[in-house]
Amino acid sequence: MIMTENELSSKIIGACIEVHKQLGPGLLESTYEVCLAHELRLFGLDVKQQIPLPVVYKDIKLNAGYRIDMIVEDKVIIEIKSIDALAPIHTAQILTYLKLKDLKLGLLINFNTVKVVDGIKRIINGYI
Repeated sequence: MIMTENELSSKIIGACIEVHKQLGPGLLESTYEVCLAHELRLFGLDVKQQIPLPVVYKDIKLNAGYRIDMIVEDKVIIEIKSIDALAPIHTAQILTYLKLKDLKLGLLINFNTVKVVDGIKRIINGYI
């Protein structure tokens, strides 16, 4: 079954809530990433992790060390944080990733919150 970005977003947020319920705040980003990937795969979703993202500079693709935390179903980028508070630079980061991958929807997720839903920000490419 092919899902829309919004349907995927709903599944991803549900998985984030489950991971946060099990683990709570205060762990490393990498811990949340592997647990969230596992939870999403339980839904039968295709999840890619730590995807290299080259930068195109003067028509040449250069490896600049950027990595996308996750892409779900080749449609939704997930950027995971475990920090005190999200900052505008985090939104800019995921927006850049969306532009470079030519995708429409990204989720910026900060697991270091009392309620994880308070740490989720939807980013739509071209509509910040």
